[in-house]
Amino acid sequence: MSFGQGGSQWSPGGSRTPWDDQWSSSSNQTPDWAALAEQSESRNRRRRLLMIVGGALATVGIGAAVAFSVVNTDGGSTTASGPNSDLPATTDIPSASTRTDPSFEPTTAPPPLDPKDFISSSGKDKAPISPDILFPGSQMTTEDDSVYRKGPTASTTDCASAVQGTLDKILNSNDCTRVMRVTYSRGDIAVTAGVALFDTEAQAAKVKADADKKSLVTSLSGDGVPTFCRTTICYTTTNSYGRYAYFTVTGFTNGKDTTKKDTAVFTTGDALAKFTFEQIHRRGQAQASAAAAGQ
Repeated sequence: MSFGQGGSQWSPGGSRTPWDDQWSSSSNQTPDWAALAEQSESRNRRRRLLMIVGGALATVGIGAAVAFSVVNTDGGSTTASGPNSDLPATTDIPSASTRTDPSFEPTTAPPPLDPKDFISSSGKDKAPISPDILFPGSQMTTEDDSVYRKGPTASTTDCASAVQGTLDKILNSNDCTRVMRVTYSRGDIAVTAGVALFDTEAQAAKVKADADKKSLVTSLSGDGVPTFCRTTICYTTTNSYGRYAYFTVTGFTNGKDTTKKDTAVFTTGDALAKFTFEQIHRRGQAQASAAAAGQ
């Protein structure tokens, strides 16, 4: 660094330098070069120190500015640019802790409809009915895979004409509306089921309770089935379900009386009684399903 401008600082009669005032006490006095050098070095040290401190402060300032920019970016204050600029800001994306699953009002499913309700009164039992509807198809297959051929069917509103013994009076006293009959046969064994209809379940139950050993449905012959169980001993059953009372009579078609040893006759009569119950229940199920579908 130079400490003057123009020519030599100390030329004779030359222009005044910045140092003239400092050394005016004696125009011919030699400057203290050692002191000047020490002052210059001191100034240089202070300048280097200021530069170092200033650089450090600048670095800290830059770091703080970068950190502030990062914080602002995380806070969503900066504007995204580039190929992903259409993506939502971080604050726009819900975190797992803030997302909530949709809630629904609790509902209670209606209780299932009871099939028996639909076959317990004429007011609800409105589906068409006939012997061929209640006993469809051309045969009956029992649980042991025995197959019985379906024979003649009949239906009448004159209930007394389809029964014998004491059953006619019992049906009439409980306001029977119809008796339907069907016959099945296998080999020399035949069985007839008689189904009596009433307006209420109570009437059908009363018929079952009042029936005795002489309360018989009349066997139905024809369609290849000879007359049976008119004058011979046969196996009979009586039961009721809903507004239906049902009866069976089973015996031999060759005129033979049924004995306790003729288990095939008992099995056949019980099989048709069970099948009759199942068919009445299916009728209730079909009407219950239709009603549930229309709810």
